Amino acid sequence: MNVKTILAAKGGDIISIEPTATLAAAAKLLSKHRIGAVVIRGAGGRLAGILSERDIVRALAESGGAALDFPVGQVMTRSVMTCGENDSIAELMERMTAGKFRHLPVLKAEQLVGVISIGDIVKMRVQEIETDAAAMRDYIQTA
Repeated sequence: MNVKTILAAKGGDIISIEPTATLAAAAKLLSKHRIGAVVIRGAGGRLAGILSERDIVRALAESGGAALDFPVGQVMTRSVMTCGENDSIAELMERMTAGKFRHLPVLKAEQLVGVISIGDIVKMRVQEIETDAAAMRDYIQTA
């Protein structure tokens, strides 16, 4: 199973925000969509960064409530690890575990086509395991 399979199942909706928006606006956006990260698009729709809940918490810990007025561009992660549509689930799990992050923007020809979260991966793996278990049960019953 690969990234393309996950995107086909979940869709390619990409929630993004401008780098000039405030952290308060970003927090509201995350809450509204029940997501843990939002991408920041630069010129031509290219990936400029990602802002996660952890980035917001870090800013609040360092600057207190005043951080909510900071622009997203000041707090976002600029050096973003990405993946491609043909990357395997195993590769993503390894990358996310090693980097200790939970969201990977998906690029195709340097254009943003989706975002994969650890939750998306777990959901697909559970479905895959359940399908394998059902096939094994069917095989045993017919043997």
